[in-house]
Amino acid sequence: MMRIQNILFPVDFSTSCDAMALFVKRAASMFAAKVTMLFVLEPPMSGFELLARPLPGVLEDRKALACAKLESYLAAEFPQQQTPRLLAVGEAAAQIARIAREHGFDMIIMPTHCGVFRRTLLGSTTAKVLNDADCPVMTTQHAEAISPRPLDHREWVCAIGLSSDSERVLRSAAGFAEAVHAHLSIIHAIPAPRCGTPTQLDLDERVRSTEKQEACQRLSELQRVVGSHAEVEIAVGPVKDALTEAARRLQADLLVIGRSSRPGVQGRLRDLTYAVVRDAPCPALSV
Repeated sequence: MMRIQNILFPVDFSTSCDAMALFVKRAASMFAAKVTMLFVLEPPMSGFELLARPLPGVLEDRKALACAKLESYLAAEFPQQQTPRLLAVGEAAAQIARIAREHGFDMIIMPTHCGVFRRTLLGSTTAKVLNDADCPVMTTQHAEAISPRPLDHREWVCAIGLSSDSERVLRSAAGFAEAVHAHLSIIHAIPAPRCGTPTQLDLDERVRSTEKQEACQRLSELQRVVGSHAEVEIAVGPVKDALTEAARRLQADLLVIGRSSRPGVQGRLRDLTYAVVRDAPCPALSV
């Protein structure tokens, strides 16, 4: 059984992080995990500030102010004696991924800044963390001052392709779901056929029927290998739309989606992964 014992909660003192606090606290309770809060202090960007004082002095003053704020931040939800606080200096995404890796965190939970992340995912700090982090990353869609829906219902959906990485993704999803007694469903999407003549449409339908049967057989074998017994749904249509619509229809509390297991020339994430995480109607766990 897979275990989540240490959760990293990066914060920037924004209202999005304020709203995220209860969600992170519930997630930690569900996994019986310890939360560590992290604030990354990025280098001064103001030329006037650097002209007025030497860089070392500016950094030390900013670090002292950030430490004081971090110590008292969300103290009611995360008491200091129970929640370690870390301060790092540098580029936010790089530091978050580095600290998660070096300290052996099992999961990163990050806010999405009032939907801005989901509209402008490429280039955002969260997107970079999704690409760079080795551990699973959970993000949520929520209003700026409203905590996202809790995970208590525990209806989880795992998006599965039929690639060489599918076993790892399903094993992760099944392990996490078992650990928290969540009900897991599998959704697999077959791209929609192109429009054509009635004869072509009839042929397309026969082809899709064959594809569905083959997908069911391969998913059945995959579940046998993993030891999973999740319900399976095969959807036909644009892949991103099929996955997000299935999550919406099933009233999923969490959508699990895979990333590449290691960064490559093009990074861990692909355009489809970005699109699904961006448009998911519920929290997304990228593994």
